[in-house]
Amino acid sequence: MKLIIKYCIAGFCCFAGIAGLFFLIPYLDNPGQAQTGQGGFETPVMPVLSENDDVDVSHVAIQDSLVMADSFAPASDLSYVAYRVKKGDMIGIIAEDFGVTQDTIISVNNIRQSRLLQIGQYLKIPSMPGILYTVRDDGEKLDSIAEKYEISLEKCALVNNLEQGCSLSAGTTLFLPDAELDWVTRQEINGDLFTRPIKGRYYFSSYWGWRSSPFTGKRSFHGGIDMAANTGTSVYAALDGTVVEASYNSTYGNYVVVKHHSGYRTLYAHLSRINTRVGRYVYSTTKIGEVGSTGLSTGPHLHFAVYKNGTSVNPQNLWK
Repeated sequence: MKLIIKYCIAGFCCFAGIAGLFFLIPYLDNPGQAQTGQGGFETPVMPVLSENDDVDVSHVAIQDSLVMADSFAPASDLSYVAYRVKKGDMIGIIAEDFGVTQDTIISVNNIRQSRLLQIGQYLKIPSMPGILYTVRDDGEKLDSIAEKYEISLEKCALVNNLEQGCSLSAGTTLFLPDAELDWVTRQEINGDLFTRPIKGRYYFSSYWGWRSSPFTGKRSFHGGIDMAANTGTSVYAALDGTVVEASYNSTYGNYVVVKHHSGYRTLYAHLSRINTRVGRYVYSTTKIGEVGSTGLSTGPHLHFAVYKNGTSVNPQNLWK
C-alpha cells in the first residue's frame, strides 16, 4: 500500500512539473512580459552592449530627452531612433538610409571628427533632416534664426512648439528642420578644410605632438608636421588667405604665415626661398616658397603648422 502511495505522489509531481513548464513557456522567450505584461525597449537610457551582443537597435525609438537640452520641447512629429554603427559604416551611407543629411547626424551627435566614427558607437537619428542650434543671446528671435538658415519659419516653430514671433533665452536648444551646417564647419569635421602644401614627393619625418627633440633628446612638443622633400620642392598655400608674415627667424629660418578665415593661420618654415610677400592674397594653387633647411633644421623639409585662434592643432585632422 505504501508503495502505491509513493508512485501516486511521484506521478502527481511529474504532472504538475510538466503543466508548470507549459505555463511558463510563453515567458521564456520574453521574460519581461512575466512581470509587466508588456515588452520592448523600455530602458530610460541608452543600453550598454558588448561587441558580441547580437541586438539590432537600428530602429528602436528613444526618448527625445536623451538628445535634447532641458530647454527644448520637441513636437510630436519629431522623434529619434538609435542606430549602432557597424563595420564599414560611413556617415553619408547612414544618412541616406534614414533619409536625412550628413549635417543632421553630425550636428545631433556633436561629432567633431567624422573620420573617428567607431564600430559599436550609438548615433541618434531624427525623423527629419536638420541641425541643432543653441541660442546665443537672450531675446534672439525665431524669425531671425529661420532667416539666417534659410528655412521655413512656420515649420521651425511647429517642430519646436513655439510661437513664430517669440523671443528666446540664451542656451535654449532648437531643432532647425532642413537647415545645414556652414561649409567651414562641415569641412573641419570631415577633415577637408586644407590641402597638403607639398604636391610633389615627400615623406613625414616628424608628426604633430610630443616627441624627443632631435637636438636635445628631451621630450618636447612639436607644433606641426615635418614633410621631408628635396631642396627646391615647391610649397603651396594650404588654403586661400592673406600673407601676414614673410621673413626670417633663427628657429624657423625663412618662413611664411598665411591668415585664413574662421581664426585659422598656417605656418610654412625652413624654406630655401620665399616666393610671396606680405599683403598678397594667395590660393591653394599659389606657390609661396620652396623647401629648404634654413634655421634650426637637420635637413631639407617643410615644417607645416596650423593654428586656430592662436592654438596649435593637428594638421592631419584638417586636410584632405
